[in-house]
Amino acid sequence: MNLKFLRTIHFSFCAIILLLCLSCKAQESVVWKDFKTAKKDGTEPILPDFSYAGYKYSEVEIPHVNYKTFNVTHFGAIANDTQSDKEAIKKAILEAKKNGNGVIYFPKGKYYINTEADDESIIKINASNIVFRGEDKENTILFFEKDLPPSNPDKLWSCPNAIQVSTSKKDNVLTTIVSDSKRETHTIQVKDASKIKKGDWIVLEVLNNSEDLINYDLGTLKPEKKWKSLLEKGVKVNERHQVAEVNNNTISLVSPIHYDIKSKHHWTVSSFEHVNHTGFENLTFQGNWLKKFVHHRSAQDDGGWSILKISKAVDSWVKDCTFKNVSNGVSFSSSASCTALNVTIEGNYGHSAMHASGSTGILMANINDAAGMHHSIGVGGGSTTATVIWRSKYASHTSFESHASQPRCTLFDNVEGGFFQGRAGGAIQNLPNHGKYLVLWNFKETDEPETDFRFVATDTWYWRIVPPIIVGFHGAGTTFKEDEVQIIESLGKPVQPESLFEEQLKLRLGKLPKWIIDIKNNKKK
Repeated sequence: MNLKFLRTIHFSFCAIILLLCLSCKAQESVVWKDFKTAKKDGTEPILPDFSYAGYKYSEVEIPHVNYKTFNVTHFGAIANDTQSDKEAIKKAILEAKKNGNGVIYFPKGKYYINTEADDESIIKINASNIVFRGEDKENTILFFEKDLPPSNPDKLWSCPNAIQVSTSKKDNVLTTIVSDSKRETHTIQVKDASKIKKGDWIVLEVLNNSEDLINYDLGTLKPEKKWKSLLEKGVKVNERHQVAEVNNNTISLVSPIHYDIKSKHHWTVSSFEHVNHTGFENLTFQGNWLKKFVHHRSAQDDGGWSILKISKAVDSWVKDCTFKNVSNGVSFSSSASCTALNVTIEGNYGHSAMHASGSTGILMANINDAAGMHHSIGVGGGSTTATVIWRSKYASHTSFESHASQPRCTLFDNVEGGFFQGRAGGAIQNLPNHGKYLVLWNFKETDEPETDFRFVATDTWYWRIVPPIIVGFHGAGTTFKEDEVQIIESLGKPVQPESLFEEQLKLRLGKLPKWIIDIKNNKKK
């Protein structure tokens, strides 16, 4: 065998290896290229810009605040004694509120709430700058011994959350929008901006059942007669934004709007009253839900141990916490720019893990629903927008939540878990389950595959989703009915960028924030 022939074989072999390596490497997404081009040219991208989700738009890490400490043991709480500590916690909150800020501190131990001797009141936080902090997550436990009954026995969903964050202040209509604005832009024109200034938080709102707006909202999805909320009350949008600048009657917003605004549909601008910098960290919230869960069997099944609801909050967080043996873990409601980070749901299987409803820009990052709740991580109703579920996972026996009542613009980014109909949630009058711009990015399915998976079910009234964007879906081998999908790209194989949220944030800031890099490095260990 001569030398020339050997060299030819060697060259051919190397070329084959190179081609195999290139084919194994994830390709850059076409829809991502469109986003970069649109940002460069100032045109409308296909993808929403999700990079503003989270505390302080995810530009900085959640702070370890050094507010004055209010140790619950100084207000009468005694760990591990099985006696109620609820009143002591309330007293500590009251003193922190009087102080203007405070860390409600729990030394190691088990603190009892809602014991047999307790009343049925809830723990309320209605002020800014109050943080619940445990000495360490594993050994600092808030134990909710008894469930809270429903406010209306005929409504299984009316059990209150044991801890609630909110404000008693009411939003007020400030002005109307007088010209059209395109989605993914940052400015609106209003009739009178005299009551609005830089730094304010506002709500852009519409509620209108005109036929053209409903058709725009649903895209190719056809409305059904029983969807009464949409058809009779109308399309509901309430995006929450911070004002970047006011110039005469032109308002510039920090984050982009995600819905095409037509002034003919009578959009309004309201104030957004809220609390800020409320947090929960280094704690285990343990319920006493130990029965076998049956969906909608009873109020106790659906919500007896509902733990934490954060409402009308901005720049607030739940960090390094565990929720164990609960009905419902965490709910963000009518809030904006909040983050849940490094949260685990474990123990007995319950109703709901964590969701955002009526909110804008909620980030759920590194969430592990190990319990595999009936409704796992996702979105609820009330017109929630720009929610990001990032690098999270849940058990293969459940699927994500999308609870109707007009959620839109949701990103599941590097999420791992089951994927099937039946767990999204929502009543028939509030369908569809999800509106425009549901984006599944490098989603890894861990349950059994399906062929021609449908987003418009034919065997039930339930499960209706406006055609989503699916990129890099992989894992089990599921295929999709392509006329029920807006875009499908790289089915069965992940794409680059690996994370849409990270890459959009990097594009906007010029680099990834350190806290994002730290999380990625920790997950690799």
